[in-house]
Amino acid sequence: MMESNADSRNEQPVFAAELFPYRSLGRKGFKLLLAISGAICFMYGMFFIVTGAWPIGFFFGLDFVLLYGAFWLNYRSGRVREEVTVSRTDVSVRKFSPSGRMIEHHFNPFWTRFLVRRHQEIGILSMHIFGEGKRTDVGSFLNPDDRESFAKAFKGALATVKRRL
Repeated sequence: MMESNADSRNEQPVFAAELFPYRSLGRKGFKLLLAISGAICFMYGMFFIVTGAWPIGFFFGLDFVLLYGAFWLNYRSGRVREEVTVSRTDVSVRKFSPSGRMIEHHFNPFWTRFLVRRHQEIGILSMHIFGEGKRTDVGSFLNPDDRESFAKAFKGALATVKRRL
């Protein structure tokens, strides 16, 4: 009975983070933007069609379709996410693509290294986890402030696990 409790304590995550890209315009704002731009494009498009300049009206419709397509692609790419957990026996990185496909990477925490590439003015450029011949990038879609906070917390979690030999 004592061994199972010790094993379950070892498997409890010391650190867990879910990383996802920041989107400044929420769904409500997106719908409002589309409604306003759609109304403007429709109004001016109809004006030019009625006055005989129908190609201009066509281009107003095309503008709206392209605007919608660009935001659709933006929100689709916003569905990407990563789950990073550190326990005493495992470092796990689960990457989810916008389509929902998942790729999972596992590392032994005692052999895991965390590489952070920095630029003096910009801050963190990239973060990589590697060990035992495997390597993966982490948080490539995060903004600079989130990269800094994640890097600090992840380094602390790795150090905590390595101290508890």
